[in-house]
Amino acid sequence: MSVGTPRVPGMAHPVMYDEDDPVLARLREIALSFPGAAEKATHGWPAFHTVKVFGYYGGSIKIDGTYVRHDQSLLIIPDPGEYEALAQDARVYRPAYVGPFGWLGLDLRIDMDWTEVAELLDASYRLTAPRRLTAELVARR
Repeated sequence: MSVGTPRVPGMAHPVMYDEDDPVLARLREIALSFPGAAEKATHGWPAFHTVKVFGYYGGSIKIDGTYVRHDQSLLIIPDPGEYEALAQDARVYRPAYVGPFGWLGLDLRIDMDWTEVAELLDASYRLTAPRRLTAELVARR
């Protein structure tokens, strides 16, 4: 699928990402390595989840009533102790729609570090996954 494909059968929103995006491929590799993790498309973007979503690829911010897309970004729920520090990072933004619920977006085009991405996904996963899956994650490491 390519960006701008009008509709996917059974999906209410147009596809907002490129299946051939190498950043998405690497993000999938990390996100789907967590116990019980799966991917689904929601609102036109890939979402990584167990029972609850722990990461989205792509997001947007609202500026003066207009939504500005951040296609190559990761939306996560940060560890509460890390929220303020992350929110001050120039690469981080408060995404439209989910930002008020504690989510932050990390622009993956700016000084991207895959170790940091994996750590942020890990924290978000641990905050959302069922206990049995987090216990499995701890047992793996």
